[in-house]
Amino acid sequence: MVALTRVQRPNILLGYDGTEENEPALRWAVEEARLRGLDLVMCYCWRWPYPREHVDTGVQAVIERVGENLLREGARRARDLGVGGKVSTLLRREPVSETLVHESADAELIVVGSHERHRLPAGSTAVQLPARTRRPVIAVRGIAEPRGLVVAGVDGSAGSDAALGFAIEEAALRDSELRVVYGAWEPGAVPEAELALFTDRDRLLRTRAPMLDEAVHPWRRRYPHVRVQISLQLERPREALLEAASGADLLVVGDRGIGGVDPLLLGATSSAMLHHAPCTVAIVPDPTAPPAA
Repeated sequence: MVALTRVQRPNILLGYDGTEENEPALRWAVEEARLRGLDLVMCYCWRWPYPREHVDTGVQAVIERVGENLLREGARRARDLGVGGKVSTLLRREPVSETLVHESADAELIVVGSHERHRLPAGSTAVQLPARTRRPVIAVRGIAEPRGLVVAGVDGSAGSDAALGFAIEEAALRDSELRVVYGAWEPGAVPEAELALFTDRDRLLRTRAPMLDEAVHPWRRRYPHVRVQISLQLERPREALLEAASGADLLVVGDRGIGGVDPLLLGATSSAMLHHAPCTVAIVPDPTAPPAA
């Protein structure tokens, strides 16, 4: 096991629903807990199928027993997969996103399942949760054979530095290469004084290259054994990241970029990655930003 360079919270929190589609998320969470030497907490949120004003304690007891059985079977499955640490379960009532936020105080990160790209519902947990929590969220897409590559998107913001730190940790834990991608063609997200850069592509490259090197340098020093490749591209971040993610196990981005958005929303690039990236996506919050209300 690789020793990380900071203190971690004690567990990995998994949003669990017992479905076949949720199996890749369970596998990822088990592996994350094993690699980090942490416990696994599995949280199942049951849904009341009737109007709130309709109260039936007998029906509720049946629904809760079903949830308990799902969690019991899920915990057994996690142990069979070799989780290593302690497995505990939480049975809670919906809504899912708010529940996971509430239960994440001791979580190093949160793992949830994700639909296949291009069909991720706007109200899904994978979309809502990253905008509401201050913990990294990993939205797991179907797991293929490992490719040994983690991709991190950076843009010079504090949030992207947090994403870069998380990405190099994942690369270290998984003995993977890290590719740091900067899609520098963002004329709509820069101060007016920098707009002239976009009339001279060579000058834009000369200006952005030192920024990228400066962002990566401290992380390279902290994790000298991780193979790091830098990719500065004069493309929009969305296109640059989607291209890089096509060969990756994990794509890591910040929750908001340099453009600045409503604190209750994800940034446009982060949201696009959740919907369209072909691999598992980690959304990492800016630790310096105030918590969302």
